[in-house]
Formats: sequence, C-alpha cells, structure tokens
Amino acid sequence: MTFSGKFREQIIPEKLENLSLSFLVDSMKRERGGVAANIAYTLRLLGGEPILFGTVGQDFGDYKRWLVENDIAVDHIIEIEDDFTASFFVSTDQEQNQIANFYTGAMAQARNYSLKDRGLDGEDLVIISPNDPVAMINYAEECRALNIPFAYDPSQQVAFLGGEELQQSIPGATYLFANDYEIAVIEKKTGWDIDALRSKVKNVIVTHGEKGSIIYLEDAEPLEIPTAKVDDVVDPTGAGDAFRGGFFAALAAGLDWAQCGRVAAVCGASALEHVGTSSHTFRKEEFIARYAANFGADDALDVLKIKA
Repeated sequence: MTFSGKFREQIIPEKLENLSLSFLVDSMKRERGGVAANIAYTLRLLGGEPILFGTVGQDFGDYKRWLVENDIAVDHIIEIEDDFTASFFVSTDQEQNQIANFYTGAMAQARNYSLKDRGLDGEDLVIISPNDPVAMINYAEECRALNIPFAYDPSQQVAFLGGEELQQSIPGATYLFANDYEIAVIEKKTGWDIDALRSKVKNVIVTHGEKGSIIYLEDAEPLEIPTAKVDDVVDPTGAGDAFRGGFFAALAAGLDWAQCGRVAAVCGASALEHVGTSSHTFRKEEFIARYAANFGADDALDVLKIKA
C-alpha cells in the first residue's frame, strides 16, 4: 500500500504511550513475495538453478503456477492444508519509510521438516533466509552436521531471534548477510562486533543502502562496492533480496568477489525501479550494458546465463 503523506507528520511524540494511527492509502496491490522466492527469482534470471524449500498454505496454488512458469523448482515446497501462506503487509510513505505487519501462517510448520529428509543433503549451498526461527536454527545446525556450505540471512527475523539463538545459528556460516541496521542489532544481541563476527563466519556482506555494500572477506581486506545508478526509486521492497540473488548467481558462475558485488548492485537497483519483489526482468545485452555504465565493461560477465 502507498501513503501519499509522511508517517513522521502523523506521530505525536508526547502521545507514544497511546499510539493510534490510521493512514488513508492511495493504492493497494497484492504482490508475490517471500524472501526465498524473491532471491530465487533473481538467481534464475541470471541463469542460476535455485531449489525452493519451505512451507506454504492452502492459498499457494496461483503462486505455485507462476513459479513453475518461471522455471523455478517447487518440488520441495510443502503445502499445509489448514493454514494460509505467510504474508507481509506493508505501507510505504512518500519518503520511502515503511510500516509493516507479518503473518506467520504455514511458515510456522517449517521446523517440522529437514534438509536430509527431503533429500537436500548434497547441495552446493543452502541459503537460510527469514523463516520460522526454530527452523532457521535447525537448518544451520543441519548444514554444519552435513558439512554443507550455508549462507545465513536473518533479515527481518533479527527482531525476533534472541541473542542466544543468533549465537547458535551464525557460527560456521560461509556467508552472513545483513543490512547496516540488522548487523547493528546482531552485534547488540550477541555482543559480537564485526571483527568477532568475522572470526565465526567466513565472509560477511553488509549492505548500506544508497552507500553501497561492504564485503568482509575471510582472508583479505574488505571490499567496498558502490551502488548502481537508479533511474527512479519506485518501491524499495525486495531490493535486498534481488541483491542477494544477483550475488549468488554471480558466485555460482565463478565471478570474483568484486564482480559478485557489482552484479548484485545492478540487480538491487533494477528491483528498486519496479513495484513488487519479482517484477524486474533482464536481457543479457541490457544487463551487461547497465553493468558497464556503472562499473566499466567486463567481458567476464558473459558467463552469466541471462536470456539473450
């Protein structure tokens, strides 16, 4: 939903103990979402082969058809008949600030399923994105036990994961992803600063909005990656997920760290220019040209299996 005013103008600081806000929104649109599907969508656009694993509800049929049409594997999506799919309700004001509510729904059942039981114990990489907190801890433990490289991307779940839970799930990750606010929450809850985090995971990737991102590498100096130019910010929702999808597609294609960060930046910028989390599309020539306009021409990008 979009609100034409500014949230901050509706808040009376001295009345916060009795907060009661109502916003008359100008438009409402239902979009496909879910962090796993968002990441998978951009990953697939760049030629990756993601497999979705999660729990959904009785209302998933239309979304499932769309995923199949976009050639995203759905064999390990488990449908819970007596609940609804997890849903995120968000309002965005004219300053791109957001107020949101999240309904857990069928996602709460994710803790009852394991990678090994689903035959997913030999994958190249598991991306643990926001999910049922118990499931997230379980998957991290399972990846460590099965010696599967994993990326830990708690995103908005850092608000619900306690310090002990974060301390359980982060160590051993090959990649830890977070934006600058989320990394500050992780540091506060765990008592681990960025150096401590780097000692517990191989690589830490922190996004800083319009300031770009920083890739803290295991055995090298951090890399600062600038943003790609955005023609018009339409909707910030899902830009971080597109960034992640681009990063992992580039990584799977064998590009180096800086190239992965730049590809991710182009993907994030593209998502910002569209309403919804999976409305952006790429054609190979257009993508390579946009990358070149921001970061310089790079023949290595030809390995990305983007549609011509």
